[in-house]
Amino acid sequence: MDFPGLLTSLGDFAYTAGAFVIALSIIVAVHEYGHYIVGRWSGIHADVFSLGFGPVLWSRMDRRGTRWQIAAVPFGGYVKFLGDANAASAGADTTTMSRLSDDERRHTMHGAPLWARAATVFAGPAFNFVLSVVVFAGMLFVSGVATDAPEIEALRPLPVENGLMPGDRILSVAGHETPDYEALGKVAEMLPDDASVAYRVLRDGQEVTVDGPTLIPALVLAVLPKSAAMDAGLREGDVILAMNGTPTPRFDDLQAIVKQSGGEPITLSVWRDGTEFETRLAPRERPVTAEDGGLQTGYQIGISGSFMFDPATRAPGLGEALQSGVGQTWGIIETTFSALSSMVAGKISTCNLNGPVGMAQATGAAASAGLSSFVWLIAALSTAIGLLNLFPIPVLDGGHLVFHAYEWATGKPPPDRFMNVAMAVGLTLVLALMLFGLTNDLFCR
Repeated sequence: MDFPGLLTSLGDFAYTAGAFVIALSIIVAVHEYGHYIVGRWSGIHADVFSLGFGPVLWSRMDRRGTRWQIAAVPFGGYVKFLGDANAASAGADTTTMSRLSDDERRHTMHGAPLWARAATVFAGPAFNFVLSVVVFAGMLFVSGVATDAPEIEALRPLPVENGLMPGDRILSVAGHETPDYEALGKVAEMLPDDASVAYRVLRDGQEVTVDGPTLIPALVLAVLPKSAAMDAGLREGDVILAMNGTPTPRFDDLQAIVKQSGGEPITLSVWRDGTEFETRLAPRERPVTAEDGGLQTGYQIGISGSFMFDPATRAPGLGEALQSGVGQTWGIIETTFSALSSMVAGKISTCNLNGPVGMAQATGAAASAGLSSFVWLIAALSTAIGLLNLFPIPVLDGGHLVFHAYEWATGKPPPDRFMNVAMAVGLTLVLALMLFGLTNDLFCR
């Protein structure tokens, strides 16, 4: 038996599981705190705030009479309000409600005004979105915003001669003026397949012309989890020199080869920290952007690229950072709906719907990539979970909001019998969705 390999596998599993539990606990805590605090502001009393389910590991009672607890099963949480029959607030505890006065009933989820109940339900997903916006904005504060004019902060290691230096402001590339990053990006698309490019730069107040690598080389900026690149052992900072013997000086070159591969295995020549080696992988079918802006199935190896330098940055303003946070959060929502509609239309595979194992693997990979990647993924998952909870499925927050809308329209809540059936159907749908995602995790590559 390979005991070292077994220990390594167990260590990897523990790391992945730990990262997933931490990420999920943060997201759930924020979601449930949204329910709790808005419920409290609305005059609804919370009996229990629980992070996790099952046996209680730790608890304390606060001065408002709410018990805060951590339970043994860390995959979720709940707030149980006064008068609730269960943690899902799916029905009233008739015994408890019968003992309460009219004034006390006002402080229950089932006796509060409709506006208070709807606000309390909506607050959970809303706080998930707020978490995403704040995290994305905070990350922009930490990383900074690229200066308007292209300026080099640091050069990324490449296996080619580079006459550029940190501090250089790029004025033109191969004779094309580059006053900003938009122009620089357009120039990058039209550069020939040359290993060396002429740059005119402003250096120490003087304009000089030097030779440097192509703007966007075949440099691995990030490796996606559950990808062919990850399975092949590629890492951040690797440079792909050739595919099947064909040189790939630009990132566009390797993209073209992958696109035309039809999923057939490709041999890669890779440069890493001064040494060269070969590895082999088979591109996998993944969603790619279609000409109409939607999604379609294409072949990818699971890496991302960027400029061959780190841009110089400036500190953003608060409004600018928040606007970026809102934009990134909205972008995730748009991408989610686009992916779901493309799955329904059969344009992309349903294998792109991950379950808990897939999310855990992605979280572990993000944690391994560094703190910023891990924090970014927490924010992205927070948006996804907030959006999922708004789906109009009974047992989810969106289902409760549909019931509240019915009550607002008719002046009375749905009948108890209907509520019971709807909750059972909703629970079945959620469990079926989780099982489907788990099946994808196990059998889709």
